[in-house]
Order: sequence, then structure tokens, then C-alpha cells
Amino acid sequence: MRMNRRPTAVRAFSPAKVTGIRRYLPFLEWLLNYHPQDLVGDLMAGMIVAIMLVPQSMAYALLAGLPPQVGLYASILPLILYALFGTSRTLAVGPVAMVSLLVATGIGAIAPQNSPEYIVLALVLALLVGIIQLSMGLFRLGFLVNFLSHAVISGFTSAAALIIAFSQLKHLLGVKIPHTESFYELLISLVQQIDQTNIVTLSIGVINIAVLIYFNKRLGYLLNGWGIYEGLIVTITKSAPLIVVLFSTLLVWGLALHENANVNIVGAIPRGLPPLTLPSFEWTLWQKLLPTALTISFVGFMESIAVAKSLASKRRQKVDANQELIGLGAANLGAAVTGGYPVTGGFSRSVVNFAAGANTALASMIAALLIALVTLFFTPVFYFLPQTTLAAIIIVAVFGLVDVNTFKQMWRYNKADGVSLLITFVAVLAVGIEFGILVGVVTAVLLFLWRTSRPHIAIVGRVGESETFRNILRYEVKTCPHVLAIRVDGSLYFANTKYLEDQLLQAIAQWPKLEHLVLVCSAINFIDASALETLENLMDELKQAGVNFYLAEVKGPVMDRLSKTDFLDQLDRDRIFLSTHQAMQVLGCNSIQT
Repeated sequence: MRMNRRPTAVRAFSPAKVTGIRRYLPFLEWLLNYHPQDLVGDLMAGMIVAIMLVPQSMAYALLAGLPPQVGLYASILPLILYALFGTSRTLAVGPVAMVSLLVATGIGAIAPQNSPEYIVLALVLALLVGIIQLSMGLFRLGFLVNFLSHAVISGFTSAAALIIAFSQLKHLLGVKIPHTESFYELLISLVQQIDQTNIVTLSIGVINIAVLIYFNKRLGYLLNGWGIYEGLIVTITKSAPLIVVLFSTLLVWGLALHENANVNIVGAIPRGLPPLTLPSFEWTLWQKLLPTALTISFVGFMESIAVAKSLASKRRQKVDANQELIGLGAANLGAAVTGGYPVTGGFSRSVVNFAAGANTALASMIAALLIALVTLFFTPVFYFLPQTTLAAIIIVAVFGLVDVNTFKQMWRYNKADGVSLLITFVAVLAVGIEFGILVGVVTAVLLFLWRTSRPHIAIVGRVGESETFRNILRYEVKTCPHVLAIRVDGSLYFANTKYLEDQLLQAIAQWPKLEHLVLVCSAINFIDASALETLENLMDELKQAGVNFYLAEVKGPVMDRLSKTDFLDQLDRDRIFLSTHQAMQVLGCNSIQT
């Protein structure tokens, strides 16, 4: 009996089933193969990320219009859940500037900031983002993010960075400005209130900005010149946010600047672990927040997957896009039930996590535990933290997101992408974040349709005595007066059928001795029904003009589709050639002219 049970036990834990479990629980991959020597790197990285994330999370929470402790809450359980379900070993999840701005934009249109309803909406938004991303991952819909082109993302990011930076100027200047979704109105308000600037507040903010920039840009070179260990350099340079927080807090406390100079401070932050929260399931709230949730889901995932893939490639690791959606979805669900708000992978923190030596997702768990200790014991330390310091941290963090170089490169390489980027940038500033992204996506799609509606069409000739055929306008080739070979560089579909027909007929008119037309299909990957009908009509027109029609180099998938129609019978299968060279030989193109 025992002998018969053993095979069953082996089958229950077969390699295939273990692989299936690891697919949805990727942490098993590194946990079951964890090497003790990796612990040092994970500990160091976890500590450095925690040092960065504590001030950043509070700053981004304020940017989102939420109390600072909400940012801390969003940096505990979400990090742990992503470490369990995400595939990247170095992605640092938590509050980020872009998502925080989207939260402020989406919820600010429904409820006033700092109100109880505002916090409730933030929980609902985190829940919706979690459900959307988790569903996309489970149904393997990660490909949908491909509809957000790099040009649209770059334009949105640059515009959003400007909006974020200017929205923090009120804290930097120490002036009161009413909340507005309009970038134009924000600028007007800043100009109107400029004479009310609090010099002490501005001085603290400017000094903090200078310190942060120096630590980020210059200090590393100096320490490297002194021969200091690289890991220690990363620790020192990336601790700048915590240093300015502690310094400015002590300064305000010691000189009582909140009373003597009216410096705005963060105030009391509740001490203790995140509370268990239950988001509202009111359908009307879900409907109002759904557009913002969709935007955050797509934009947040794009930001995460880009940095995750970049860092993974450096160590010859791989990330699964759909499983990343599951990991991010789980993280956002965790934020929803622990008093947080939507999170995603942060670029700067992830790079620091990688550079600090993170080997596995244990580093994120360590960072989460350290932040939990801060919320449990040390939040009273931040009572006198000036808001201008958090504004300085945000401004420096988004400073590098205004990407002028990408626009220059796109404009030189492809004007259409440059136009798409520029329109997205202007739209986000002019009409708002969500609608601006929509305008960018629609613009990118329209430009794509316009570009593919005019595919490159080339008359080709033989290069020397070879079997190679190239564009007659680019190479010295040989052609035949009675045979015309035309190559279409693009798939044929409804948007370009008329252009194709016009170009072919125009080319035929320029060859008075033409008897045979060969359509070279080497670059055609797909022919839709509209294009097929155009080809059928073209055959009839050519026949009436006394010109025979042929196809060459038709790809297998295209031929498979054509075989399901009557087109090949109408054309005659003997008029389909494997190569242009074969077509020319059969059609008697041996006496050639230059």
C-alpha cells in the first residue's frame, strides 16, 4: 500500500505544479533559493530606501492633498504585498509624485482637501486601482498599456512635473493659494500673492533645495575622490531628504519659527501602526473616480514596468508584465485596507535600491518594517517639520522629469512623435491631467493612422547581376521597360487603400510600354477586407489597360488569409512568385536597361 502511495505524492509536487505556483507567488523563487551572502545587500538597500521613503511619503501625501501619515501608511503593507507578488527584485513601490498629482486632481474635483470625505475617496481610489490592475494581470491584459506611446508618456510627465513644481511654490513661498485644477489659474494666483512671500519660509526652502541638489549632483564625486566605499557613498548622498527634514525641524523647534516667523509646520502626526480601513462601496463614488482610477492604473504601471525591466536587464533577470500588474494591484488593495492611497513603483527609489545592493524583494520588506517602526515610535519628531522642506523635496524630485532631450530627439527622428509629445504637453497644462492624456492618446492614434495611410511605395530594380532588388531612387539598378516591380512598405488596410491605388495607377501611366506589374509584398504583414477589395478592383482596371498583375514574396500568414477567399482563383496562382528575381525571369526581363 505504501509503495502505491509514493507516485501520487510525487505527482502532487511535480515540477510543473511547482512552476505554476511560483508563477503566481514569485517570491518563492528567491525565498527557496536565498543565499546568506545576499542578506547584507538587502539590509543595506532596505535601510537606504526607508531613509528616502519616510520624508518622500509624507511630502507626496501632502501633494495628494492628504495628511502626511497617509503617505507613511501607504509605505508599509503595499511594499510587503508587492514583494510577495511582484516579479522585480529591485522595484521600490510606494507613493510617487505623478500618482499623487493624479490623486489630487481626481479627488479634488469631488471633495475639498483635508476633509473626511477626501480621505474616504482616497481609499476608494486605491481600491479601484487595485481591482483594475489585478484584473488586468489575471486576464493577461498588460498589452493594453502599449496604447500609451512613449511620446504621450513623455509629454504627460514633463507637463505634470511642471504642475507639481508650481503647485509646491505656495509652500516654498509661505503664501495661501486656493486649490485649483488649472495651471493657468495657479500661475495667476502665484503672481498675485508674490508680495506676501514669507522670507524666512522661502530661505529655509531654498537652502534645502541647494542641499538636496548638492547631495544629488556633487557630493558623490567628492566622496568618490576621497576613496570612500561606493555603498557608503550611496547611503550618504541618498540620505539628503532625511537630513534636511531633521535639520529644518530642529531649526524651527529651536527658534520657534512657527510662532515668531509664521513658518507653516506639519503639526501632529498620529503615532501607531496603520489602521484597518474599509473603503466605501457606494456605486456613485466608484463611477466618479473610475476615470482617475483608470489613468492611475495605466500611468502607474507604465512607470513601474519601465524601471523594472531596465533594472532587471542589468542583472540578466526578467519581469513578467502581467504578474507585475498583479503585484501592483495587490499593493494598492493593501493600501486601501490600511489607510493609504494609490502607490506604484518609483523610479529614483528603485534605482537607489538597485545601486545600494538589493538582491531580492526582501529589501522592500525590510524598508516596510523600518517605516512601520517610524510610524509606531517616531512620528512626534516631525511635529515641527516645516512644509517648505517637504515642498523642496518634491521640487527636487520632479526637477529631472522635464525631459527636453527626448522632445529634441523625437523631433529630429520623427516629427509625428514630436507633435504628439508637444500636443500632450500643452493639453495637460491647458485642460488638465486626465483629459490631457486622453488628448495625447487620440493625437497619437490619429497621427499613426495618417502616417500608415501613406505607406512608402518604391519602384525597384535589379542591383547589378544579383538577385537583389532595391529602390530605383536610392541605388543604381537595372529595370525592364515592359515589367514594373513595385514594393509597398507597410500593411494594407482601409486607411491606405485609396492611396495605394492612386500611386500604382500613377506609376503605370509613367511607363507607356508596360505589360506586367509585379507587386512585391515582402513588407506586407496584413491585408484587410477593404484592401483586398481594392486589389480586386485594381486587377480589373489593369486588365482593361492591357497590363497583367502579379504578386511576389507574399508572406505565409498573408497567403493563408488570401487562400480563404476567391482572390487567388481570380488572380491565378501561377501569377504568385516566391521572389522578385523569379518573377523577372519568368516575365522575360533578361534584356535589361540601366
